[in-house]
Amino acid sequence: MPNLQPHLFQIQHLPSIYGMGMGMGMGMGNMAFSTMQPNMFPGQPPTPAFGQYELAQMEMGTRGHASPRDKHVSSTIPRRKSQRVAAAAANVVIANENATDSLTVAPGSNSKNGRATITPPSKASGGIPNPTPLYLARASFLPKRRAEPGPLLVVIDLNGTVLHRPDRRKSHSFRRRPHTDRFVSYCVETFWVVFWSSARPENVRRMVETLVNPEQLDKIVAVWGRDRFGLTPEDYNARTQCYKRLTALWDDPVVRDSFPVDRPGYEGKCWDQGNTVLIDDSVEKARSEPHNAITIPEFTGDVDESLDILPRVHDYLNELCFQEDVSTYVRANPFKMA
Repeated sequence: MPNLQPHLFQIQHLPSIYGMGMGMGMGMGNMAFSTMQPNMFPGQPPTPAFGQYELAQMEMGTRGHASPRDKHVSSTIPRRKSQRVAAAAANVVIANENATDSLTVAPGSNSKNGRATITPPSKASGGIPNPTPLYLARASFLPKRRAEPGPLLVVIDLNGTVLHRPDRRKSHSFRRRPHTDRFVSYCVETFWVVFWSSARPENVRRMVETLVNPEQLDKIVAVWGRDRFGLTPEDYNARTQCYKRLTALWDDPVVRDSFPVDRPGYEGKCWDQGNTVLIDDSVEKARSEPHNAITIPEFTGDVDESLDILPRVHDYLNELCFQEDVSTYVRANPFKMA
């Protein structure tokens, strides 16, 4: 299981935005994490101009028994949740369905730098998804915090989230968001990580090679590109809005087999909305599972951006490890920058 400790980034004094239990009796905040262990990295990032923010840190586990990143050969077929879940929250489902029905993509989203506008995917490509009633029903319950951290599947977007490509003609040229190296290394060593980008596979490969070394690459569950969205050839080659349906990940044999079913208490379980989180700069891409998303501002190459975004995401991930169901927590306590 994840070994949690504070101060990965040593950013202090800015009050934690997750310090209270939102009136639901959950014991979160600074007391949730040990403050006794020293910083695990030899250097520290520059102190931000606005002050500092104390973050909870995860100790990077080794490949031994205590690390959540051990290789797992066992697998399980995902179990269907009880239909009573849907019935128990029928009113919430109806309300949420009505709300999400209005969230449609404009056929001509704003274009940038003279590029073609973003268009919705065709029906043959899956169209515009909405959360299922069963998904919304399960996410509607109150969050419940457990005593020990559990497995977490972290799906990380690339361009605009942790990297920026200043010149599209230079496919090997990228700028890293502040703290990216430390953040990505931490995620790879601590969680089960998938990189998923709407870029073409060859560009995704270059971006991932920029972020991780060969040893870390061996620990990554999967690397997905534009070819994993189910797009028609026409939509694939156009500037089409892509949707990251997490069900595609959960149903994928490679991803499914990475779940640690060989660990006590996790027999017969699988990756699902209770233990998966998507980190992306686009809220629209998470439309099918909105309560499993951490949406952050788009990174446009400003290496001096004033907000320490990835350290805050790090802190939020630490809390998600303790949640019985990620989707219930994100629904009740969505990630916020302030």
